[in-house]
Amino acid sequence: MRLIRYARGGRAAAGAVSDGYVHELAGTAPRACGLGPRVAPLAEVTLLPPCDPRVIVCAGSNYASQIREKDRPWPDRPALFLKAPNAVVGPGAAIERPVELDRLEYEGELAVVIGRTARGIAARSFADYVLGYTCANDVTAADWRSDGQWARAKSADTFCPLGPWIETGVPDPAALRLRTFVNGTPVQDTGTGDMVFGVGTLLAYATRWFTLHPGDVLLTGSPSGVGPLTAGDEVSVDIDGVGRLTNPVVDRR
Repeated sequence: MRLIRYARGGRAAAGAVSDGYVHELAGTAPRACGLGPRVAPLAEVTLLPPCDPRVIVCAGSNYASQIREKDRPWPDRPALFLKAPNAVVGPGAAIERPVELDRLEYEGELAVVIGRTARGIAARSFADYVLGYTCANDVTAADWRSDGQWARAKSADTFCPLGPWIETGVPDPAALRLRTFVNGTPVQDTGTGDMVFGVGTLLAYATRWFTLHPGDVLLTGSPSGVGPLTAGDEVSVDIDGVGRLTNPVVDRR
């Protein structure tokens, strides 16, 4: 099932998408709900971020292709950092590039959306705690990361596009094709099987210290091919079996 949050007629609501239509949800538990009545064609609603995370945990240097590309040492454990919730925007929303920035970067990623409270979980049981998966762009201000200002480099407003929906029917998150496009040109193309640490390992490691609640998000890292964005660009993250997230880039003034 494809779970969404959307706006229509000045009202925000949760729903699901099927065959090009938005439906109400039948039931109150997202992990066990079904399709209710039709609301409207998908084209007539505005998609919002599909979840409202309080915590966004991110894995760095988690693709073998990027480690080789950057000539980094092979990690013996996940490298985690946080993005702030204010960075979250939905599909179609503008990524705002600070005008004083020399280099803004895209990082296409698979995002894991938590479905039940997770603390100290076992890697083998990770699927019990996952609501589903969505596309993410871990937008990064490269200048500020290189000078040690990671909080603003990763968490400025609009630096975490998510969407277009939460796909609950992904059988294997390690068997997906992840591609990123800038102005229609492919710039990243890697299978999620190239992750150094899989979703189960990442969630087990992260929940040793961070209690994750329904709606919280784990970003699983970006493959090789990270590159620059500038005002006027359009960037898309496409994950087979999950969806396609597209956002324009504008200058923030």
